[in-house]
Amino acid sequence: MKSQTLQKDFLNFCEKNRLEKNSKQLEIINLLNNFIKPKNNFFKFFFNKKDQLGFYLFGDVGVGKTMLFDLLYELYAMTKQRYHYNEFMIKFHDYKHKDKSNSILSFVQKIKSKCQLIYLDEFQVTNIVDAMILGKLFKTIFDFKIKVLITSNTKIDDLYKDGLQRDQFIPFIHIIKKNSIHKELVIDDDYRKLSSSKLQRAFYPINEKTTFKINYLFRELTKNKKLKKIIINIKGRNFIINDFYDGIAKFEFNTLCNTNIGAEDFIKIAEHCNFIVILNIPDFNDENADQQQRFITLIDILYEKRVSIMISMSSKLENISSSKKLFKPFKRTLSRILELTSPNRSFSKKVV
Repeated sequence: MKSQTLQKDFLNFCEKNRLEKNSKQLEIINLLNNFIKPKNNFFKFFFNKKDQLGFYLFGDVGVGKTMLFDLLYELYAMTKQRYHYNEFMIKFHDYKHKDKSNSILSFVQKIKSKCQLIYLDEFQVTNIVDAMILGKLFKTIFDFKIKVLITSNTKIDDLYKDGLQRDQFIPFIHIIKKNSIHKELVIDDDYRKLSSSKLQRAFYPINEKTTFKINYLFRELTKNKKLKKIIINIKGRNFIINDFYDGIAKFEFNTLCNTNIGAEDFIKIAEHCNFIVILNIPDFNDENADQQQRFITLIDILYEKRVSIMISMSSKLENISSSKKLFKPFKRTLSRILELTSPNRSFSKKVV
């Protein structure tokens, strides 16, 4: 098997699962790729004394922390174990109850005999019993050169904030910071809270944030539908819809309006679709008036055929510029787009 970087694996994973590739997540992926290094064709770890043994990733809910670490965990073959943090601490306390002599040392030795890496998800310290033991526990884990992945909603310095006897917890903070990469993953929206039943359907400007939102919502709309490639024949010509999911399709603006197709093609497309996503609609001027005319025709047909839409555009809808000759008809187009992108508009039209 040819060796690949984690970034390539991540991009392939996103492509396969139709996940948005966010630059902040890619930054973390690059750091993870250096944190765990595959050697040649074998997914084995080698440790450099200067390398950090821990990776502490924190951020708000819904930004993809667990997704990134789950991907890493599944892709790389090594002895490993994944725990929810609470599960891990329960396991330790159960072991401590059975072995009261040198429980931390023997517990970590047992981990080392089975794992090169442990992954602790949803790390949060809420009780004094755990707080008092974590410093010694993690010092021993790092002494045994065990790699640790940690996700949390809390930055390290704020763990167990205002907790009882927090001064005795501070050594853990020093230990984890000394031995770990610690990064925050920031994405503006918790995409898990977005509702596809009351979704915004017009996004501007064209940037990473709006692309992230529109692609997430498209995935939500199509998550229980099967991907198909539809070939539509229009008078001997074939038009291919690659992103088609049981009446829901996604197109780049240029695919629809910057190629030699027209009203007949748009009618056939509308007959097969009840919802269409159109990405990267530009501002218009005299130089791209032909594309604007096709776009006006497209919107008119979608309006008549009762096909709802979701769009991304370079400017706010009422601020999109127009070529001089199409200024008046374009006003109608903008008005129709407002209706077609309304969150209250149904898209249950039957398709062929």
